[in-house]
Amino acid sequence: MTDDKPGKPEQPMTMHQNPQKDGARLSKEIQARIGQQLRSMYDDVVKEGVPSRFAALIEQIENSDDQPKDTDSSKGSRG
Repeated sequence: MTDDKPGKPEQPMTMHQNPQKDGARLSKEIQARIGQQLRSMYDDVVKEGVPSRFAALIEQIENSDDQPKDTDSSKGSRG
């Protein structure tokens, strides 16, 4: 009899296996091209700026932080 459990792989998988080590690497030219395209896309996103609804929310949050919170005043007005 063996201790093998059903469904257990014959060879254990390791966390450090890298399928690209077999020579399937990108050339420096392709890596540079991908980098250029990613930078271009990122620059476009940065140029879009903050949407007005987000800017309004940020302003509301900043204004609410400036005002001191007085929890005792609300108790006296209802009492």
